[in-house]
Amino acid sequence: MIPFAPPALTAQAPYAPRPALDAGHYLAALAEAERRLQQNPSDALAWAVKSQALASLQRFGEAKAAADRALGLKPGLADALLARGLARAGTAIQQRNLGSLRKALGAMDDFRAATQADPTLGDAWMSLGLAYEMLPGILGGSTHKALACAEFLRRVAPARGDLLQALILVEEDHWRDAEGYFGRALVEAPRDPNVVGPYLDALDSRAAKRTLGEAGKNARLLAEAARLLPAVAWSGRGLTAVSDANLNGGRPDLAWQVVQAHLGHTDAPSLLRLQLGKVAARSGQHLPEGLAALDQVLREPLEGGSAGYAGAWWRKGQVLQALGRKGEARQAAQQALKIDPKHRGAQELLESLG
Repeated sequence: MIPFAPPALTAQAPYAPRPALDAGHYLAALAEAERRLQQNPSDALAWAVKSQALASLQRFGEAKAAADRALGLKPGLADALLARGLARAGTAIQQRNLGSLRKALGAMDDFRAATQADPTLGDAWMSLGLAYEMLPGILGGSTHKALACAEFLRRVAPARGDLLQALILVEEDHWRDAEGYFGRALVEAPRDPNVVGPYLDALDSRAAKRTLGEAGKNARLLAEAARLLPAVAWSGRGLTAVSDANLNGGRPDLAWQVVQAHLGHTDAPSLLRLQLGKVAARSGQHLPEGLAALDQVLREPLEGGSAGYAGAWWRKGQVLQALGRKGEARQAAQQALKIDPKHRGAQELLESLG
């Protein structure tokens, strides 16, 4: 007799990928999307999630292809439109030439379409608002439109709406006004690294420096890093942001200590190892340990982020240069440029090495 299992036990759980993407767990999201696609290659949402995860890993060509596949299967799918916009925007930033403007405009169109297809898709509102603020008026950019996106986003996710408004105000050089919105966002979501990180990063912005002065900015960075650390000690992204705040505030020793103390207790250890390499490269301290951390990063899967493998090779080259190993440093810079031919840091490193 064949055992019978009740339908409630055999039915597949509903696919809800947004929490993993929002938390920055891109490797897990990618693995789950690929598992689902093996079972059903026509799963449009899985293709869209795969695209978003690949974009976070800076594999923009593959991300665009996956998003196109999703939209071919289900035209108008909000997650797929967002995914294609992210892939186009990432390619535009990477290419940095006249042809990239067309991709930037296409990305903004995708973000706009995604918000229309699903007004609850917070990442689409965030991306659209930032695109409106960053692009010049001749390309459709507008601070007024960006602030309208923040208002719409606030209805869906209050903390993220306040965060978007703060980021827009920072770009407009209105630090005091931005502070109030950052404060609201932190009260609403005190443990969210997607709020804590941008706030600490903004504290090192030109707008903050103009208002607070260099010494005042550094003092605030160190104080806020200490205050916010307990809330994000579980998060690789949060810990990286706190470490950066200490580094930018003039305390590389604290930047290193924060990462070392939490390396075994985080959701993204690969990001923390990359951060160790960054601290070593920028400070000239802990160079052998920083090099070992970067070597491990380059051997293992790296969680998505702004640096990626190109950034890891660049930081490795900087550390090797500081150690006097110029030939190896040159090879590391060349590896970074193979991944991202327009990586400015790697280009400058290569020039400095002759």
